[in-house]
Amino acid sequence: QLQLVESGGGLVQPGGSLRLSCTASGVNFDYFNIGWFRQAPGKEREEITCISSRGSSTTYADSVKGRFTISRDNAKKTVYLQMNNLNSEDTADYYCAAGLRRPISSMRQLCARDKMAVWGKGTPVTVSS
Repeated sequence: QLQLVESGGGLVQPGGSLRLSCTASGVNFDYFNIGWFRQAPGKEREEITCISSRGSSTTYADSVKGRFTISRDNAKKTVYLQMNNLNSEDTADYYCAAGLRRPISSMRQLCARDKMAVWGKGTPVTVSS
């Protein structure tokens, strides 16, 4: 069965950068779209970015567009999240999740939360001086 483990979280100063990794184990990693989600205290979990199974398509939330970049290396079964110009609003627990590739009618459905079958346990990111 597919399992996901996040790493790379920690404390970073405002304006700084951080790279998160989501490493998978199990079979058929190439069949899964992978998304990054985050949840801050008192807020609902939100999708911030997603990458398609072959890495050909990506989506970004407006809050991170231009600052965050998602990428994947299927040979290493790893998805990365490069986060630049971090600010205090980026403080949250960050989760990666996987959903089997499927037909979609819009790119917004690529990593729809209710279709993500496997979740990691999360890694915390704190942006503070």
